[in-house]
Amino acid sequence: MQQLSVVIITHNEEENILRCIHSVRELADEILVVDSFSTDRTVEICGTSGCRVISHPFEGYGQQKQFGVEQAGNNWILSLDADEVVTPELKQEITAIMHQEGILHGGYQIPFSLFYMGRILSHSGTGNEFHLRLFDRTRGGFTMVKVHEGVETNSSVGRLKGKIIHYSYRDLFHHLEKINTYTSQAAQGYTARGKKFSKALIPFRFPVGFFVNYFIKLGILDGYPGFYYSFLAAFYSSVKAAKTIEMQEKK
Repeated sequence: MQQLSVVIITHNEEENILRCIHSVRELADEILVVDSFSTDRTVEICGTSGCRVISHPFEGYGQQKQFGVEQAGNNWILSLDADEVVTPELKQEITAIMHQEGILHGGYQIPFSLFYMGRILSHSGTGNEFHLRLFDRTRGGFTMVKVHEGVETNSSVGRLKGKIIHYSYRDLFHHLEKINTYTSQAAQGYTARGKKFSKALIPFRFPVGFFVNYFIKLGILDGYPGFYYSFLAAFYSSVKAAKTIEMQEKK
């Protein structure tokens, strides 16, 4: 039987962290929280909930998550964000894998669903997302990027059926705050790598992005939440490109 470390990164997540911890309490042999100096009750809540907490300065999502992976007490890692929840079905799957004599794969992709405006979206570009979050750290780790990080492994990868539910946005104000933060981080990463966007194509990014999410990816079937998610996903894409252009012109 393999031991499992659940690694969670946090910063001012007092509204979300307890829900996340409760979803993995029976699954994890260790819950490790890497906190980037929260100013709310996040660290206190994690400590009283039996988590091991390490404070570490935030240098980027990939860097922070990989730091946590390296500090964990076990080789098998389940990486979570504080606003994510493991469903009972996923918990059962992971438990069965950890009890196998020889685990078939070095990593497992997990399906994600987004909880948005009071409901779980089934479409809008969010219904078929898979992310590699369960893995053996001796065979893989996080890409060292500031945003849109992922796990790379040198072994075969399986897929699970149980889901992670992502409670990413409290409300529209919070969604817009995140867009501002993430587009700035993405622009910094693109600028560092020398990736360029065409000014001539910027006017088309929003309408094309909205059309794809709302009609092609069937966001229209998610009702009012699907419309706003598709709208802001297209807005994100446009702002990300515009900020990258602006940042590169200021260099």
